[in-house]
Amino acid sequence: MALFDLPLDELREYRSASAEPEDFDTFWAKTLQETREHDLDARFEPVETPLKTVKVYDVTFAGFGGHPVKGWLTLPAWASSALPTVVEFVGYGGGRGLSHTHLLWASAGFAHFVMDTRGQGSAWGGGETPDPVGSAPAYPGYMTRGIDAPENYYYRRVFTDGVRAVEAARSHPLVDAERVAAVGGSQGGGITIAVGGLVPDLAAIAPDVPFLCDFPRATTLTDRHPYREIGNYLKTHRGRTEDVLRTLSYFDGVHFAARGRAPALFSVALEDQTCPPSTIFAAFNAWDHEDKTIEVYDFNDHEGGGPYQEAAKLSWLPARL
Repeated sequence: MALFDLPLDELREYRSASAEPEDFDTFWAKTLQETREHDLDARFEPVETPLKTVKVYDVTFAGFGGHPVKGWLTLPAWASSALPTVVEFVGYGGGRGLSHTHLLWASAGFAHFVMDTRGQGSAWGGGETPDPVGSAPAYPGYMTRGIDAPENYYYRRVFTDGVRAVEAARSHPLVDAERVAAVGGSQGGGITIAVGGLVPDLAAIAPDVPFLCDFPRATTLTDRHPYREIGNYLKTHRGRTEDVLRTLSYFDGVHFAARGRAPALFSVALEDQTCPPSTIFAAFNAWDHEDKTIEVYDFNDHEGGGPYQEAAKLSWLPARL
């Protein structure tokens, strides 16, 4: 697929037309307040592995509604004092997977906390966190679950879990609570942006080819899944476009980005049909911090920078943590 979105010079100036709800901050403040009425109850159970260079903990903490959410905490085996920490969120359909698949950040001397995504983890990287909340009729997938109202929407629960994952990571004695970064690719990048907008004191964020940004443009520019789930829902539920876009506006990465207060390293791929470049630049251009940069991969699709972007993050993050 050749370039299909705006030229790069226009992307660097592009601004989303997504309308921010007047009660956006109130909605999220209330959501987090209700969640924090439940004890975080973060538990870290040591895991016996054949790995010699890391220590692994099976994590459970209380996310949205007090529901148990799983994760992994991986530490360098030599760790004896609080470390800078990377909290990672995973891509669409995936789960936390097996513990030995998360070695990069601990190998670089960081504590690494990866959050399982509720209700996912059956397309790749197996998950173990159910989503016990039902919803109104939804198109298969996750994008339309509870889309009838912001209070019911699936990503209200996921983004809240993400905030609690940061809180759970910070509760561990070998995590330096003042040096925590959020990272993730695709859906994980979208969760990273949301958490970056909801947690004001992160040290840095690094979303790669982020999903869940600029819904009005994404849902009409690409016919690739997962965004197409929304179009397929509206194809059946005729006349509900305005209501659906209203719900999605509470979860648009563009509005979280406007509240970002941490240094940020984004990445974008100019042939990405899953998360079109303009939707990513919409969030990047809205990110409200002077220390921000975006890595551009000219001829890549949704794989983005892959290991090249990992190298960029390994170079960029230490100075912020």
